[in-house]
Order: sequence, then structure tokens, then C-alpha cells
Amino acid sequence: MTNQAWLNRNVVGIGEAMVEFAPIGDNVYRRSFAGDTLNTCWHIAQIIQDHGRVGYFTKVGSDAFSEEFINFLTASGIDPVAIRRDATRSIGLYVISLSHAERSFSYWRELSAARRLADDPYELAAAMLDTGLIHITGITLAIIGEEGRRNLKKALCEARSKGAIVSYDPNVRRRLWPDESEMRRALCEILEVTDITLPSFDDEAQLWGDASPEETIGRLAQLGVAEIVVKNGSGEVLFLTDGVVSRVATPAVDNICDTTGAGDSFNAGYLAGRLVGMAPLEACKLGQDLAGEIISHFGALAPQQALVRFRTVVGNQLAKS
Repeated sequence: MTNQAWLNRNVVGIGEAMVEFAPIGDNVYRRSFAGDTLNTCWHIAQIIQDHGRVGYFTKVGSDAFSEEFINFLTASGIDPVAIRRDATRSIGLYVISLSHAERSFSYWRELSAARRLADDPYELAAAMLDTGLIHITGITLAIIGEEGRRNLKKALCEARSKGAIVSYDPNVRRRLWPDESEMRRALCEILEVTDITLPSFDDEAQLWGDASPEETIGRLAQLGVAEIVVKNGSGEVLFLTDGVVSRVATPAVDNICDTTGAGDSFNAGYLAGRLVGMAPLEACKLGQDLAGEIISHFGALAPQQALVRFRTVVGNQLAKS
């Protein structure tokens, strides 16, 4: 894959966005929006700004929270034009409980409109038109069911034939799947239409029995993925490009507040770096830096003032391209 700035820097994320209620005091909660693909797309949009276009595709309801979500996207510089409505359903919701730097979640998502985002193959195809990068995750796959996965895979195959790159974070969430065999099959089959995969080693070890990040890279490479980046918490990141495995140490973060958004924000930094022409090593470092910034704050989205330096890095990279 090229280390030059992409000519088509149009990005679309596909997945489930939810209403988030996060504790900020005794019995006091802040309402916002989050979701793995949304978190990644939000950070890409903030970092690349006018140097690309970021859109989001999902389904929402006709309820007040769904309307507020559309407004949130627009205010964040994310194009919501592809989003569809389902008047019989609503946007999903979750509430966070916090213990030190680790969070636990209570979900209300069974009637989420996003579960039907891949029901219509024509809507999927329209969302991917003129797109340079399409980002999905294992949660995307889990919520849409078998027919939705068939529709999504076909649409991704068509988009790739027109030049789009597909990035995929397996983001394994067992509770979202009806059984282990269906989960394993679906998470493996999507690799057939994946160009960049961004797994977390702990997920891969638990699901596939990988003994090391090196084993994860070897297994995924055998399945045909060309660009593989294995995250490993505070451990080093391993990545494979052009058939060569490299590694980069993850900088220590002293003031860890909340680790939940680390993987999504790493994905954002890495993909933004690749979009503007960074080599994988430099893109990994940008992802690590952004993830380190995220976990030093509460919440999955970085404060705007913390993102200024990342915009500068992107601008400087484009000036060299």
C-alpha cells in the first residue's frame, strides 16, 4: 500500500453509534454519543479536517436522541447524509459505571435501528460511493446478523473493485453473538475483503489461541491480509507491511484516567496517518500518541485543545507529500 498521501481521502465508518451517559459526579451523568467506529471516525475528522471528508453510515430512529445525534455529527464535521431512519426503532443507549480507570457498561440496544443498517444493499452501496477508506469493526458485524453480513461483504467487495481500502478492527464482543462458531466464522470471512486489519492481541489470544502477537500476524497474513497492525495495550505494537514484520514500543502514560477509547483512537491516528502519506511506522507512532492522549482524559473523545498538535502533524506531513 502506498506511503504517499491518498488522492481519495474520503472516509466512511459503518457501525453502531449510541447515546452515552457517563458519570461526572454523585448520581450526575453527562450525555454524549459514542461507539467504536464513531469514535475512530470522529478523531479522524478532527485531525484531518479540511484535508479530507469523513462520513458515517448507520441507521437511527425518529426519536429526539437520534435527531441530536445527527446534529452532533454535523457539528463535529462528519457528513451524516448517508444515514437512514427507522421510525419503528431508536438509537441505542448505554450507561457507564467507573472504577478507577476501568469502566463497565449497561446496554439498551436490542431495539437499536443500527441493527438494520445492512438490510438494504442499495443503501450500503450508496454510502460507499466515491470512498477512499471504509472502516468497520467486529461490532458492526455482530449487530447486523447473517443477511446483513452478506450484504455488507458484497458491498465492500464492490467498493474495493473501485479503489476503496477497507480497514477492520475485529473488536471481539462475545455477548453480541449468538454462539462462538458463528462469531468465529463471521470474523474470519470478512478478512477476505479487508486491506488493513487492526486487532488487539488480547482479543485474538482469547478467540484464536494465539500465543504471541507474532502468531497473530502470521495467522492473519496466511488469510491474505496485506497490512496488519496488532495492538497490545502498553506493550509494543507489531505490524506487517510488504511482507515485513516490524515493531514499535508504546510510550508510557503516567496519568491514566480512562482506558476505554484507547483502541479506537489508535485506529484513528494510524488511519489518519496512512491517509496523509505516513509510512506504517510513523502512522503507528501517531496512533500511539493519540491513544496516550485519550487515556489521560475521561471519555472516548479527546478535548479539542488536545488535538491541535495532531492537526499540526498532519498538516506538516501533507506539506512534505
